[in-house]
Amino acid sequence: MDESAVVPVIVQTLAASASKDARYLNFSLSFQRGLISSWIKENIKKKSCCFYEEDVSEGICKCGYPKVEHSDEAIKPERYVGEEWNAHRHIREKPTDAYGDVKFGGLGQKTGKYVRVSTDTPPESLYQLMTEHWKLRPPNLLISVTGGAKNFYIKGQLKDKFRRGLIKVAKTTGAWILTGGTHAGVMKHVGMAVRDYTLSNSSMEGQIVVIGVAAWGIVHERHALVHPEGRFPAFYSLDEAGQGRLSCLDINHSHFLLVDDGTHGHYGVEIELRARLEKLISQQPLGNRESGVTIPVVCVVLEGGPGTLNTIYNSMLNNTPCVVLEGSGRLADVIAHVASLPVSKVTLVLINQLMKRFFAQEYKTFSEVQIIEWTKKIQDIIRMAHLLTVFRIDEEKNSDVDVAILQALLKASRSQDSTGRQSWERQLELAVAWNRVDIAESEIFTEESQWTSSDLHPAMFLALVGDKPEFVRLLLENGVCVRQFLEHEDRLCELYAHLPACFFTRKLVKRVQGGRVRRGQPLPPSSKKISLIHVSEEVRHLLGSFTQHLYALPRQKATKDDVSLSLPSNGSVELPCSGEECTAETVCDPGRDLFLWAVVQNNRELAEIGWEQCRDCIAAALAASKILRKLAKESGEHDSEEAKDMREHADHYETQAIGVFSECHTWDPQRAQKLIIRISPSWGRCTCLWLALEADDKRFIAHSGVQALLTQIWCGELSVENQYWKILLCMIFFPLIYTGFLTFRRDEDIQREAEKTEQQRLALDSGCPKSKVKHRLRSSQKSALKPLNCGSRFMSFYNSPQVKFYWNIASYFGFLWLFAVVLMIDFQTFPSWRELLLYIWLGSLVCEEIRQLYHDFDGSGFRKKAKMYIKDVWNILDVVSIVLFISGLVCRLQGSSTVFYVGKILLCIDFIIFCLRLMAIFTISRTLGPKIIIVRRMMMDLFIFMFLLSIWVVAYGVAKQGILIQNEERLDWIIRGAVYEPYLIIFGNIPTNIDNTQFDLNSCSVNASDPMKPKCPVLNDENVPAFPEWLTIILLCIYLLFANILLLNLLIAILSYTFQEVQDNTDTIWKFQRYELIKEYHSRPALPPPFILISHLIIFIRGVLLRTPPQKHKHFRQEIEKTQDEELLSWEALMKDNYLSSTRQEEIQSTEHRIQDTAEKVGAMSELLERDQEMVSSTMAKRLSNLEDQVSESTKALRWIVDALKSQGYKSKLELPLLTAKSCDRDDGDSSGQETEDESPHTFARQLQYPGSNVKRFPVPEEKVSWEINFTPYRPPVYSQQESDNSSDAVLDKNRNPGGRTGIRGKGALKSLGPNQKIHPILTRWRDDEKATLEFLAVWKDAEKCWCLPGGQVKANEPLPKTLERILGKKLNERINSELQAAEQVYKGYVDDNRNTDNAWLEVTIVTLHLDKHSPVMSQINSILESTSSSLQPLQWQEVSSKTCARPYQREALCLIAQHHKTHF
Repeated sequence: MDESAVVPVIVQTLAASASKDARYLNFSLSFQRGLISSWIKENIKKKSCCFYEEDVSEGICKCGYPKVEHSDEAIKPERYVGEEWNAHRHIREKPTDAYGDVKFGGLGQKTGKYVRVSTDTPPESLYQLMTEHWKLRPPNLLISVTGGAKNFYIKGQLKDKFRRGLIKVAKTTGAWILTGGTHAGVMKHVGMAVRDYTLSNSSMEGQIVVIGVAAWGIVHERHALVHPEGRFPAFYSLDEAGQGRLSCLDINHSHFLLVDDGTHGHYGVEIELRARLEKLISQQPLGNRESGVTIPVVCVVLEGGPGTLNTIYNSMLNNTPCVVLEGSGRLADVIAHVASLPVSKVTLVLINQLMKRFFAQEYKTFSEVQIIEWTKKIQDIIRMAHLLTVFRIDEEKNSDVDVAILQALLKASRSQDSTGRQSWERQLELAVAWNRVDIAESEIFTEESQWTSSDLHPAMFLALVGDKPEFVRLLLENGVCVRQFLEHEDRLCELYAHLPACFFTRKLVKRVQGGRVRRGQPLPPSSKKISLIHVSEEVRHLLGSFTQHLYALPRQKATKDDVSLSLPSNGSVELPCSGEECTAETVCDPGRDLFLWAVVQNNRELAEIGWEQCRDCIAAALAASKILRKLAKESGEHDSEEAKDMREHADHYETQAIGVFSECHTWDPQRAQKLIIRISPSWGRCTCLWLALEADDKRFIAHSGVQALLTQIWCGELSVENQYWKILLCMIFFPLIYTGFLTFRRDEDIQREAEKTEQQRLALDSGCPKSKVKHRLRSSQKSALKPLNCGSRFMSFYNSPQVKFYWNIASYFGFLWLFAVVLMIDFQTFPSWRELLLYIWLGSLVCEEIRQLYHDFDGSGFRKKAKMYIKDVWNILDVVSIVLFISGLVCRLQGSSTVFYVGKILLCIDFIIFCLRLMAIFTISRTLGPKIIIVRRMMMDLFIFMFLLSIWVVAYGVAKQGILIQNEERLDWIIRGAVYEPYLIIFGNIPTNIDNTQFDLNSCSVNASDPMKPKCPVLNDENVPAFPEWLTIILLCIYLLFANILLLNLLIAILSYTFQEVQDNTDTIWKFQRYELIKEYHSRPALPPPFILISHLIIFIRGVLLRTPPQKHKHFRQEIEKTQDEELLSWEALMKDNYLSSTRQEEIQSTEHRIQDTAEKVGAMSELLERDQEMVSSTMAKRLSNLEDQVSESTKALRWIVDALKSQGYKSKLELPLLTAKSCDRDDGDSSGQETEDESPHTFARQLQYPGSNVKRFPVPEEKVSWEINFTPYRPPVYSQQESDNSSDAVLDKNRNPGGRTGIRGKGALKSLGPNQKIHPILTRWRDDEKATLEFLAVWKDAEKCWCLPGGQVKANEPLPKTLERILGKKLNERINSELQAAEQVYKGYVDDNRNTDNAWLEVTIVTLHLDKHSPVMSQINSILESTSSSLQPLQWQEVSSKTCARPYQREALCLIAQHHKTHF
């Protein structure tokens, strides 16, 4: 790792550690500033004058700076004595002295960063400074705003659209805005747009990055920014009144690059560095570094002058699209007016008219040559129509500037040299990076583009990783298949590797780094990479150990006893279930994988999209609720925003699960009940019911459908319709169950089946297809249910949880009655038969508690079961009561009478606990259950209140005891005086010992000698209490005020609040807790205590001695066949769609949505009315102007007619007026335009910059190309790359370019004057036998860095150039020369080349020869291609494509050959 890469890591590490402790914050900031300062001094320079030479003004150097700002060495230089001042020699670079933070006053963006840089600074250093040291995120788009540097007027509507659109595109795409940085002109408009956004957006996230690139020498008050060690911060004030010729920095920009060339007061010195910086940024990769797409750049033009034209021209030559705002003034309006015209119509006359119209007085300062040059540049700009976009405010399609900017980029992207599919994919990647769904819908996903799922996978990945849910939804709607997208495991691992910073990410990284390895299991070799094994382990931890792993683990072997697997590393991992077959098979469910990936990062919008893709949607929603609640709990910060958001998200998915289940239950209750007890393979083989219970989803459990299922399980095989008194009566007289007195569920099923069969028979009689009905009748008869026999009825009745509960209640009341009898009547020294029966009864209760502890009802494992057992308050009460009973029994069996009595006391206290246990039994009651919940909550509040009360009680009691009693040593009387008596005072027992009038000496003991009396207070000589009576009474009053009035009323308020709060949710909580009681009695043996010991003995024999596997509880977990499961999931997916549709419909019909929709419509209507008003006004103005012109011309014509009539045949004194203003200005240029409509003049030969030199051509507009047209100002430079004797005007005039003027005279880069003959033999072949791809033999040109057509210049009567002989060899060259006789000539004549001049040009002959795959020539060529030393220039077969050749005429020749062979180009 190089040093530049190490420094940011160090800074981030130190900054992170400093943020943990506020004491190191200042140290961290100063250290970071020190690192930035040292880096800037090493890499960033400034420029300063090192030779003072006075200019015309006194005391001013030729560099523009005054003498006082020069160093002593510059004022008296010894090295430059006698020299004249020269900028290249006398301006040198030094370490910069102006950098740091800048603070502005006033409204807007108050802080920014700045640096003074030299004009020769590498743009790579500037980009590194901005991204690594200024911590700017690399942009997804660079917007270069250019235009008028002076303040100008812009229409209000256009100004609003520009500001709104610029900020919108920067905010949505994450763009950088690049401007001139000063507080004037277009830069000021950009700054005002940023200011408006900053004032409306209070959050610091998403601040707009606006970088100002200004000249250092024109910045007003720049001395405030100078300090050798940097300023942190520098204070800068806006002083427009005193700036003079200089300019102030715009206070709303966020960053400044102040470009220094060593001079003062010179504008425009920053243009070159700004262009190089834009070019470098445009070469940086966009987003993912593996992608070939680079950061797009767009130029936005407002107003502007000649300098802006040069900027636009150079930008478009670099393939940078430009957006011109019509109506902003000057140059922008000139270009906008001619943009839609053909180039032949854009004449010098038209440009003169437009310049005169839009530049007003400034037009008079323009020379004729300048107008010619600008006309040429404007023609070239219009010729590059794919890079030019004009935003017109009066067009409906241009709704805003942001749309125009992005459409311009996509239009430029389509025109680049790439195939159609590559172009569409590049556009889509740009749209995803910008997060502009509207652009993608209107410009990319059109009828022209046909997308497959695999084509959209890269964009889908970018949208998911970039958190762009709207794009994810759009891609899914346009053909992305989630199954294909997540088909490979690597794609899902890559998604987890790109998780954003969140709590789950931290947990996952811990696990990957080995912080959470289970039972000493070693890390796999690829432990530093996130794999699905790590994800599966972490998700299983969040869901619970009762689930299986969602993703496959390494091969595992089952062990004997514990529910674990042996790994090759001798570690073990818990399995989810002990009663079921343990399997390592996992289910591939892409919808689940996508949903889970979004849930663990707590991304609500992406998770919602993923949930819509899930088939098992109810289980997915409940699993998400469980995961999010677990994450919120483990985050350790209960009140943090992240934890609150997770809990809200969990509640949302509980609501979603309830909504879908309600829809299912409405359509088919029985199917809905199957959904919540079916084993879900996608979610670790757990059920929806168990997920809801583990997630504490009370509202889901309280749903009527879930409660109906629980009620059905509670009743067992009995019908739910049976009344309680019937069941109780049958419990006493069991023969009634055989009489039909009770209804069983089997009877109801038989009745429903009979009704169904009867309906089928009626359908058969009514004329339905007999074959189908008979088939249904046969199948129903085969599967007909049979009534329960006597034994089954008996077992079903007594195995019903409801019946078990009633027997256990009766048993428990019997136990309490027996316990009470023993304590009050029959507690003898030796246990009686009643007491022995009590002990046996209690032993059965102890055995039942042990069975409950070890019985694995739901496959959670013993550890999980033990944790759940301990968490239950009623279980803790059971353990306490049993331990207390055993302790009392041990004491009771001792021989000592004292210990015997202690044992009885313990048993009496234990009786109270056993009575309290009745509350747990009656939680099943719909009447008592909610009240018991309220009592439990109030008890918690009461304990908190007792803590507050104890403070007052102890405070008052100790103070009172200390005042009244002197040195009391008896502990019992200390507690009575300090705690007991103050506590009784609360209930109205006012003490008498604090009042002297009620003092009685006989009621106390003076020396504390009587243990039955309290010690007397301090007495005086008259045996009267000596304590201050007034003080004790005041203390008592204060104590009563706070304890009786304040605290007791507080207790009442707390209990009232608790009652009101719990009362609203009591029914939900009761229904949730009802499950535990139902589950307990469902698994409980049928016999009640003490007869339950028989059942325990049978269970022990079966489980331990006979090794019989435990019985599965199918009522709570049901394994469904694969076919039925698929049908059930399809039905669930249909119900989910219905639910989502109804939810959206309700949202649309909601009042809030209607108000918002109305507001949007009103806003749109008002905007349309304003636009129509402006269009009408502008149209009327144009029509009035035309009408005035016509009236004026008509007046002139009428005058001429009158004069002609008066003269009676003689000419009028006035000449014939022209009918249009255009006709009077028409010159020979118009005719040239008409002549060149059929054949346009050469364009590449008129490029302003001559290739391979610094010579610029004289600008030649389109209509002045022909030699026949007079062009008086034409003064082209003379240039010849090789010295020539024949450079006189006479010699040059003999050789005239047949294509017309080129703007330069001489030979240029060509070898001779006149035509330079060149021949290109094009050898072609088919790549394969299918003839799908045509290839040609290409040669590599080092000078042009590309593959070109073979060939070169030839002399007269020379068939092939000598360069070709050097490449191919003599024999092959002769062979091809002979074959060329049969070759086909594609083109011969003049070609438009950028090397052409007025006196030298290229004439090319292009012939083509198609070679057979097995011809001798082909074999010789292939042997040459295999040899690397046979030629100086390498050869290669290249595809005939528009991307291959650099010369335009070569591309045209290949296009003709492709058409000849009928293949694509």
